[in-house]
Amino acid sequence: MVILYTSPGCASCRKAKQWLKDNQIEFVEKNIFTSLLKESEIKYLLSRCENGTEDIISVRSKAFQALQKDIDDYSMKELVTLIQENPSILKRPILLSEKSLVVGYDDDEITTMMPAQLRTVVDNACTDACPNYSVCGKCRERASMGL
Repeated sequence: MVILYTSPGCASCRKAKQWLKDNQIEFVEKNIFTSLLKESEIKYLLSRCENGTEDIISVRSKAFQALQKDIDDYSMKELVTLIQENPSILKRPILLSEKSLVVGYDDDEITTMMPAQLRTVVDNACTDACPNYSVCGKCRERASMGL
């Protein structure tokens, strides 16, 4: 199950939602402006960030710039309150599963939301008999060899 954090009018959010539907991946959509994010939920999202808070907080957004404070100046409690009161500082979409966190829409990164067994099927489905093999199959072969 994937939790998809979105906002209205976000084209990347619509693309992520459509990708999940197209790949038949179950998800729950949470509009960050109409659903109050719980403290525990925000802390969990922040704990999943590999590169710190800037993975999900847009420090270049107008909303964050208006605060005139550095992201590192906030305690965890202040940061949680800040996100709850200003959800527009979050980058979007945010896709969260048990094993993956993807921020923004990226054609390659979003595939981490696909269950491993399905990725294996997809990787093995393209053979030299496929009309698109010259494009996708050879690219996969090169990638697996580290080229």
